[in-house]
Amino acid sequence: MDKLHIFGPQFSTFVRTVMLCCEEKGIAYTQGMEESGQEIAFKSEQHFAWHPYGKVPVLLVNGSPLFETGAICRYLDSVYDGLELLPGDAWERALVDQASSEIALYHYDALIRDLVLEFYFPKGENGQVDMTAVDAALPAAKASIARLTTMLGEQSFIAGAHYTLADAMLLPILDYVAALPVADQLLAGADSLNAYLERMRERDSSKRVLSANS
Repeated sequence: MDKLHIFGPQFSTFVRTVMLCCEEKGIAYTQGMEESGQEIAFKSEQHFAWHPYGKVPVLLVNGSPLFETGAICRYLDSVYDGLELLPGDAWERALVDQASSEIALYHYDALIRDLVLEFYFPKGENGQVDMTAVDAALPAAKASIARLTTMLGEQSFIAGAHYTLADAMLLPILDYVAALPVADQLLAGADSLNAYLERMRERDSSKRVLSANS
């Protein structure tokens, strides 16, 4: 059996995506900022040896690194049994890839990079949340929520009738957004998206991975 270690901090949405994929497929793994019991500093020489841009997550497969969340999850889905995260049908698989890429490239920036991170790592005076930055980020964040609501439509999952990689990409992001002081402004009227998040939070994988929020 391969030894799988997810290198990266648990609070990272992309680390959580890989963890969700492992949990959904029943794959044994470890996660943390160490390897074989040795702490590896963020952006250290070893980190850059694994990932040329010093990002997370990195999946270590018997010590060999694989980076980029999409590549990691597609590898896991192709090698391991369990829930199919990417459909076998080529068109349906392309739609899941499309949704996953849209979430990672656009919704992550609007919701996490430009908004959530200001609350968790504030850049305002005396370490306070910069509400000017928050106010500036809100229009794009609201547009992101509106687009996600449209993507969901009347489906049970974000990219179709079944849980896929796209859901694992989205859930950690929405989970953080729903905990923000400005969540009411963002999620007002997004009833279907709110209901979707609550349903997804009830999955065993979500309970194990997302419960670390504080």
